[in-house]
Amino acid sequence: MTIVRRAPLTLRSTLTLLALLLLVLGAAIVLGLSVGSVDVRVADVAAALFTPSHTDDASRTIVLALRLPRVLLAAVVGAGLSIAGVVFQALLRNPLAEPYILGISSGGTVGAIIAISVGAGFSVWGTPLASFAGSLLVTVLVYTLAHRRGQLDTNTLLLAGVMVGAFFNAVVLLIVALFHQELRNAFLWLMGSFGSATMTALLVVAPLVVLASGVLIIQAKKYNLIATGEETAVQLGVDVRRLKRLTYALGSLITGLVVSVSGVIGFVGLIIPHMCRMLFGPDHRALLPAALVSGAAFMIVADVLARTVLAPMEIPVGAVTATIGAPLFVYLLKRTE
Repeated sequence: MTIVRRAPLTLRSTLTLLALLLLVLGAAIVLGLSVGSVDVRVADVAAALFTPSHTDDASRTIVLALRLPRVLLAAVVGAGLSIAGVVFQALLRNPLAEPYILGISSGGTVGAIIAISVGAGFSVWGTPLASFAGSLLVTVLVYTLAHRRGQLDTNTLLLAGVMVGAFFNAVVLLIVALFHQELRNAFLWLMGSFGSATMTALLVVAPLVVLASGVLIIQAKKYNLIATGEETAVQLGVDVRRLKRLTYALGSLITGLVVSVSGVIGFVGLIIPHMCRMLFGPDHRALLPAALVSGAAFMIVADVLARTVLAPMEIPVGAVTATIGAPLFVYLLKRTE
């Protein structure tokens, strides 16, 4: 793969770009709260958020009860998938690695579907925990399959991820076929949707995703050292084995959590890291926070498109991200040849 080196950004430039991304995120949140099958004026959105008693009942219900949980959950999911994509790519040193392609999202899907089929999904923690277990299982399985003679073959890992993901998707289809009466909403996990977003789901998932993302961001300097080679990183004092275990565990946790509330949404962990590297370069100290903010904004906009392009019919948000991500995947695949 041809690597184009660019001059590192100054601290001032980095902070300026991050500030601009935060403004973009703010604009995306306003867009998500105001645009839909029924448009709400920005002034009414502001009134509903800050002075709800001065807002009519219809606007208040649309903004606070329907759209606010959805927008915030989309932001958390986008941020989590983007962070996971960055750290998986850092450890594997492959720009094609991300939770969807590695099959981790499919493992989380199976866990969530099984939890619902046996009734655990009705517990606040049942579905997220089962989804995390499924994601972690796939991570361990794919990682084990990709090891040969004690060495990790990243090409084999990507292939193993695709194959294991296909197998787990088949398992989901089988479960849905067997329990379709009890799992009438199960296909949401196959296509990705925020239609069932609630504040309860947000309060369960968001703190854990933020905490796990924060721990990963703290490791940014170590990811920079790993990019120079594992042997070099070890010589510079990085416990590579421990860092890998921590990263895979937290990456699986984030993926499992977001899958449990949104379903399988592919390519976000591919699109956002690639875009942020173009803006910030390879330094993970800037790349990780940038991916978190950009992923949140991207997912909100993708969800707005999903519910407005064919309004009043809503299309899966996973279809929107795949439309953008699949061509990018092909482009990156050609570059790595």
